[in-house]
Amino acid sequence: MSDQPRAWVRVVTPTAVVVALFLIWQAIVTFTHINPVFLPTPRLVLLRLGQQLVTADFLRDLFSTLGEAALGCLVGAGIALPLGYAIASWRLVGLAMTPLIAASQAIPAVAIAPLLAIWAGYGLTAKVSLCALMVFFPMLLNSVLGLRQVDGRLIDAAQLDGANAWSLLAHIQAPLARRAILTGLRGGFTLSITGAVVGEFVIGGSHGLGRVVAVQTNMNDTTGLFATVLTLCALAILIYAAMIGLETITDPTRERTRR
Repeated sequence: MSDQPRAWVRVVTPTAVVVALFLIWQAIVTFTHINPVFLPTPRLVLLRLGQQLVTADFLRDLFSTLGEAALGCLVGAGIALPLGYAIASWRLVGLAMTPLIAASQAIPAVAIAPLLAIWAGYGLTAKVSLCALMVFFPMLLNSVLGLRQVDGRLIDAAQLDGANAWSLLAHIQAPLARRAILTGLRGGFTLSITGAVVGEFVIGGSHGLGRVVAVQTNMNDTTGLFATVLTLCALAILIYAAMIGLETITDPTRERTRR
């Protein structure tokens, strides 16, 4: 019997946690009689969320944020995966690049955003660049980890049989490092929403959920802020679930398990 939980357990368990959090939220509001300006009820937030989701402006902002996040992920993955292969394959590259990459993570995204705006302008390029920087590290770290965990004896044996670098990567390293690489992509793609919103919030612009958050903050619209935050959480959950689905579909052991 497989150790993997059934599909319905994966759905019901987090759903039960979300429902419990909403019940606790409602209980806090009910028993403390807190001012809705500070903490609105779940009912008010869900009503506002429903109202926002049927307006063209909010949907435009939502898809704008999704587009920036997707582009940032593609750019980040396009740099992180080849660099991860280079670091894992060549010791000198690893020694040269690892300290610089680690140091880059000490710089907060909020500090980088104004510089990107100065260098690339206040448009799409700066926001996508910021998003790519935020998703880059988890993708790189997991790709290096996965490739370094490949048994060196398999690589040596394949090289003795005449395998070149491309065939090694395609038939041995990538399949064996697949789980770690996809975990990094999953973390990066989920984090991409945060990167896009931070870019919109700090760099500015006329579209995006970051712009919505900034407007609602200036208007002290707590209910709207909660609704927008719930939207961002839902987007992150959907992206996470989609990446889990991709991992399952591309699992080479899936067909063997079925048989």
